[in-house]
Amino acid sequence: MPFSHHSHSGQFCAHAQDNLENVVKAAIARKMQILALTEHMPREQQDLYPEEASVSQSLTGLLETFRQFYVEARRIQQAYLADINILIGMEVDWIRPSSRVYIEGLLTEYPLDLFIGSVHHVHCVPIDYSIAHFDQARDLSGGSNEKLFEDYFDLQYEMLTALKPPIVGHFDLIRLKSDDPNTKFAGMEGVQRRISRNLTFIANYGGVLELNSAALKKGLKEPYPNAEISKEFLSLGGRFTISDDSHGIDQLGCHYWELLGFAKEIGILQIVYFEKGSCDKDVRFPNVTSKAIPLSDLESHPFFA
Repeated sequence: MPFSHHSHSGQFCAHAQDNLENVVKAAIARKMQILALTEHMPREQQDLYPEEASVSQSLTGLLETFRQFYVEARRIQQAYLADINILIGMEVDWIRPSSRVYIEGLLTEYPLDLFIGSVHHVHCVPIDYSIAHFDQARDLSGGSNEKLFEDYFDLQYEMLTALKPPIVGHFDLIRLKSDDPNTKFAGMEGVQRRISRNLTFIANYGGVLELNSAALKKGLKEPYPNAEISKEFLSLGGRFTISDDSHGIDQLGCHYWELLGFAKEIGILQIVYFEKGSCDKDVRFPNVTSKAIPLSDLESHPFFA
């Protein structure tokens, strides 16, 4: 039963493609059984991405866009109830400590099924948008990749402890625009210590780490998180799900064969998924439950035929 717990559409995300309903129809045609619709949360005015600023987008506009997304997603959820299990959520973006109040306000206003906890900014600079932006963030960290990595995982820890997200998004996204996107963190003692701290916290509160295939789409050799991080999380009894982080129809289930191969190499035996049902862990989402499917059963699904 292939699924993705992380997706975007061009209708509600400036750097994605395709109408939201068409994305859902494509997922059904590809025999996907669960799709979480997780558009980006609205960000404050100073945090707009260049493509948003270029069309004179504003916080007020982004808030209205998110409202429209929620209404449309609920309509689609009901319209295709017999064909696919649709979950409605958002990808939060932890930028600074004040993000907490803003995010909690959105969670109160919109009764979501789940959310993804992500970090895309360090020192309020986007670290996955361009090499120039990454370099700017690195300079603000003191000029070294290692110190920027430390700052990233510290910010991620702030997000984890404040929000305890059901799903943690692209855990080591900081690799993407670095000098070596396939870098290993071995030998970076301060970075490794922070990674271990974060992974332990996630495992202890029962969070789920996504194996995110977008890294493979962007040319990296391993998904997010990489093998060393995934093995450590597995050793802690951590739970994994799979996501394509799709930004359009052509990316649905992208590189899932490689993702499953990676999971087998790591030694992951089962994959977690979320669906509608009685709450089993997170009381914030009383109508959603998590289950697990053996990796071998997932491989035999017609999606992979």
